[in-house]
Amino acid sequence: MLRTTIELARPLLFALDPENAHELTLRSLEAGIYPRARKPDDPRLSVKLWDCEFPNPIGIAAGFDKDARVPDAILRIGFGFAEVGSVTPRPQVGNPRPRVFRLISERAIINRLGFNSAGHEVVLKRLQQRARVGVVGVNLGANKESADRTADYVLGIERFYDVASYLAVNISSPNTPGLRDLQAPAALDDLLSRVMAAREHRSSSSGRRVPIIVKIAPDIAEQDLPAVIERLLKHNVDGIAVSNTTLTRPGLVNTPIAQQAGGLSGRPLFHRSTVMLARVYQLTGGRIPLIGVGGIDSPEAALAKIEAGATLIQLYTGLVYEGPGLIEKIKEHLVSAVACANAPSYTALVGRRADEWARKSLDG
Repeated sequence: MLRTTIELARPLLFALDPENAHELTLRSLEAGIYPRARKPDDPRLSVKLWDCEFPNPIGIAAGFDKDARVPDAILRIGFGFAEVGSVTPRPQVGNPRPRVFRLISERAIINRLGFNSAGHEVVLKRLQQRARVGVVGVNLGANKESADRTADYVLGIERFYDVASYLAVNISSPNTPGLRDLQAPAALDDLLSRVMAAREHRSSSSGRRVPIIVKIAPDIAEQDLPAVIERLLKHNVDGIAVSNTTLTRPGLVNTPIAQQAGGLSGRPLFHRSTVMLARVYQLTGGRIPLIGVGGIDSPEAALAKIEAGATLIQLYTGLVYEGPGLIEKIKEHLVSAVACANAPSYTALVGRRADEWARKSLDG
């Protein structure tokens, strides 16, 4: 009954400003008004990574629960993990509104939120108050006016180390000027040296090694990608999230909304982000787990991400357009794919079509 009600309410949400609709969704989750997962996950969908037990590989991407208001509700809906943030050291309001735009016919969203965040103190307190149940990662950002953005990430490692299942270093948002410059080789070396040193310090003092994930952009030039991945491997990051939103506008009709500044997410991002994912899988040789993000709005898209090299996947825009029922549909499709392959686990499907995807053009 609740699922039906939510489906009927979606047109009402789409009548609202996107940020107001999002706030209403968060308040509903805070109030417990959401559908729970109908049944336990099939064990063939479980995986253990970094000493974390994932009941299924489907997560909510950063940006949905920026301030850690509803991570446990996200898990109860049926996600295998939640990622809160991006969170910045100091509170900041982000860019002026309007800053989120729906492209309904393209099943896409453009946003230029600009790391709006309640700040470390608020998010840390909320995470400290929750029971340590389920996998909840923290996505770290940097303040727009920070003189040393790498120091912001180091501070995030130190502050959230004890409450995070993993820590994601987001240097790929297109909405904070200059942030993507941290993906350049010299800047990336400095960033990773300092971030990983902070992790090693906290690991030695706590006895717990929290995984560090780096989230990269889909717009890295093809000739630059090998050097970026080489540095991530050199510094022993634990995983790579591919990818953030894109500044390109693949396949969009030239309308005023399509030309709004900001990062594009949703269905038009799927091809570029999946080709990039497959190329990263090739460059890493499957040595570290990859998180596939971008344009997953169907069970078939979810499976394609895994076959292109993702051990875990994340949704956000697809959830906006398809609703929470998408989670169960993806699980059922993955179980069917595992059964058809006569495999013991979905992990047997990871990367099996990476070469095929990697040969495709980024522009489709």
